[in-house]
Amino acid sequence: MTTLDAPATAPEPLDEALHSAWCRPPGALGWLRAVNHKTIAVRFMVTAFAFLLIGGLEAMMIRTQLLQPDGTVLSPEAYNQAFTMHGTTMLFFFAVPMLEGIVMYVAPLMLGTRDMPFPRLNAFGYWAYLFGGILTYVSLATGEVPNGGWFAYVPLTLSDYSPGLNMDFWLLGVTFVEISGIVGAIEIVTLVVKHRAPGMTLGRMPLFIWSALVMAVAMLLAFPPLVAGSTLLELERSFDLPFFDPGRGGDPILWQHLFWIFGHPEVYIMLLPALGIVSTVVATAARRPIFGYPWVVASLAATGFVSFGLWVHHMFATGIPLLASAFFTVASLFIAIPSGIQIFAWISTLWMGRIRWSTPLLFVMGFVVIFVLGGITGVMVAVVPFDWQVHDSYFVVAHFHYVLVGGVVFPIFAALHHWWPLFAGRVLDQTLGRWTFWAMFVGFNVGFMPQHILGFLGMPRRVYTYQSDDGWAGLNLLSSIGGFVLAAGVLLFVANVVRTQRRPRAAAGTTLDPWDAGTLEWAADATPPPPYNFRRPPVVDDLDPRWHPADPAPGSTTAVLQEGLLTPTGSQRETWSTSPLDGEVEEVVLIAQPSIAPLLLALAIVTGLVGVLIDLAWLQATGLVAGSVVLVAWLWPSPDEAHTEPIEHERPLAPDAPARRPGTTVAGQWGVRLGLLAIGAAVASLAFASIYLVSQSDEWPPGGARTPALAAPVLALVLIAAAAAAARLAAHQLRNPGRSLATA
Repeated sequence: MTTLDAPATAPEPLDEALHSAWCRPPGALGWLRAVNHKTIAVRFMVTAFAFLLIGGLEAMMIRTQLLQPDGTVLSPEAYNQAFTMHGTTMLFFFAVPMLEGIVMYVAPLMLGTRDMPFPRLNAFGYWAYLFGGILTYVSLATGEVPNGGWFAYVPLTLSDYSPGLNMDFWLLGVTFVEISGIVGAIEIVTLVVKHRAPGMTLGRMPLFIWSALVMAVAMLLAFPPLVAGSTLLELERSFDLPFFDPGRGGDPILWQHLFWIFGHPEVYIMLLPALGIVSTVVATAARRPIFGYPWVVASLAATGFVSFGLWVHHMFATGIPLLASAFFTVASLFIAIPSGIQIFAWISTLWMGRIRWSTPLLFVMGFVVIFVLGGITGVMVAVVPFDWQVHDSYFVVAHFHYVLVGGVVFPIFAALHHWWPLFAGRVLDQTLGRWTFWAMFVGFNVGFMPQHILGFLGMPRRVYTYQSDDGWAGLNLLSSIGGFVLAAGVLLFVANVVRTQRRPRAAAGTTLDPWDAGTLEWAADATPPPPYNFRRPPVVDDLDPRWHPADPAPGSTTAVLQEGLLTPTGSQRETWSTSPLDGEVEEVVLIAQPSIAPLLLALAIVTGLVGVLIDLAWLQATGLVAGSVVLVAWLWPSPDEAHTEPIEHERPLAPDAPARRPGTTVAGQWGVRLGLLAIGAAVASLAFASIYLVSQSDEWPPGGARTPALAAPVLALVLIAAAAAAARLAAHQLRNPGRSLATA
C-alpha cells in the first residue's frame, strides 16, 4: 500500500488562550453542549454515512429479491417497506445531510472565518436531523414500517389504504428532517453573506462557496412546500380533512404538485454542492483556476433558478394539459445548458493545467461520465411522447440513479478523499482509494445500465417479483451482481478509513496539505484546524489566496483587527463580520457559547411529535410547554451578550477599528429575514393548494365548511407591517443615536 506524499509545515504554535475560549467543554455534558461548526459537521457526516450503510443494506435486500424470477426473499409487504425506507433514507437522511455536513465543515474555513453565525441553531439542526431519522426508524420496532413509497403518493397513503401508523412515522420524521435542512440553509446563507475573510469580494469567492450559497437559497424555497404538503396529509390522516380525497372535493394530484415542487429542486439542491466539489478538485488537480469562472458562477445560479420550473415533468402521465407540458419540457431541456457550461469549463481547466492524478480526481472523472449519461436520459424523458412510453418503468429507475448516484455520491466520495486530511489529520491510502473507485464505478454501471433495457422491455418499477417467461431474468441477475460490487466498493472505503485512522496523526500544530490547494481551508493554523480555525483573519486579494498570498496594509483596519483578535477577552468567542458585496470588515462579533438548549429543544419537539403520533394530548402538551421554556432560556441574554456597543475591552482596537457587538446584532437580522422567507414559501404553498382545489373542484370547500372572514387577517397584516416599521425605526436610532428621524 502507498500513500500520497503529504507535505507538512508547522506555523506559529497553537494559542492556548484562544484554544481555551473556543474548545468544547469537558465531559459527557460538554459533548452534548458542543456548538463548534467542525464538531457539528462531523456529527452530520458520520450520521449521514451510517444512514448510507443502512440504505445500502435495504438496496441489497431489494436486489436479492429481484435476483431471480419468483423471488421469495421478501414478501410483498416487506418489499414495499424496504423500497420505501431505501428511497427515504438515501434522499432525506443521507444525501442532503452529508452535503450539509461537508459545507458546514469546509465553508467557514474556505471563507477564512472562525465559526458559523448561529452556532446553537446549527447544533439544533443536527439534533432535529438525528431525532427525525430515529423517529422514522423506530417504526421498525413497532412493526409499522412506512410502506407507501418514498414519494408518499395519495390515495395510497391515506388512512383508507394505509390505516396504521406506517406513513405517520414517515410524515413526522421527514418533516422534522426538513426543518433541520431549513435551519442549515439559514446558517449557510448568513455565513456567506456576512462572514468572509477581509477582501473576499463576491468575485473572489470559491466556486464551492457559490454552489453552497445557491443550494441554501434553493432549500429555503423548496423545503417549505414539502413541509406544507406533509402537514396537510397528516391533518387528513389524523382529523379526516379532505385535502386529497376527490369524493369530498379534494384532489390527489395536489400532493404530487406539492411533493415535486420540492422534489425536483431537491435533485439540484443535492447536485449544486456536488458541482462545487468537482470544481474544487479539478482546479486543485490542474493547479490552475477554473476556466471561465464568471460563466461557471452564472451557470450555478441558473441551475438553481431553473430547477423550480421542472416539477411537472414528473407528472406528464397525470393528464396535465399539453400546453403546460410543453412549458415544462422546454425548462427541462434548458437546464442542460448550464450543466454543459460547467463540464466544458472543467475540461478546459484540465486541458490547460498540469494534472496531478489522485483518488479525488478519479471520482470526479467517474462523475462526469455517469452524470453525462444521466443527463442524456434526462433530456429523453423530458420529451412528452417518450416519457409516456417509459413512465413508471425501470428506464426511469436507471435515469434517476445515474443522476443521483453519479451526480451526488461520486462527488461526495471525491470530497471525502480530498478533505480527509482536513477532517482527520491523515491522508487516505491512495491504492485502496483507487480500488474503491473502480469497484464503485464498474459496479454502478453493471448494476444500472441494464435497467434502461429492462425499461424498454416493459419491466415496471416498484414490482416485487416477476415471472421467468417475462424475459427479464438475465438482466436482473446482472443488475444485482453490479449492485453487490458497488456495495463492496463502499465497504472498501470503510476499510480504508479504519486502516488510515490507525496511523499516527500529524503532529500538533502541523499544517497538512497533500494537494497544494489554492483555497483558504488549508491555511488554518493546523490540520485538523483548531477550534478557532485562524489566529489572525486571512487577507484575500485573489481568487486563490494560498497561491497568491496577501498582507494587509500597515495601520489598516484589517491589520488592527489581526492583532486585536490574537488574545480573547475571558471566554468570549470573537470573530468578524464583513460587508455582503466587498468583504470589508464591519464589526467584531461575539459568537454564542456552548449550550444544552439546542438538544433540549429538539427533545421537546420530538416529544410533541410522538404525542401526535400516538394521539396522547398530555404528551403533546408536555412537548409544547417544555419547548417554550427551553426556547425562552435559549434566547435569554447571558452577561457576556448583554454589552452595549462599544464594549469596554482590555486591549481596545484603534479608534477607526470595528466595534465589538454580540453576534445577534450583526447576523440576527439576516437570520430573521431568511426565516421569514422560508415561512413565506410555506404560506405560498398553502395558498397554491387552496387556489388549486378551488379551481379543480366545484365541491371545494366541502359542504359545511365556513369561509373565514377577511377582516381579521387584514388587521393582522396591518399590525405586522406597523411592527416591522417600528422595529426598523428603532434599529435606525440605535445605529445613529445622534441623528433625529426628521433628518434621516
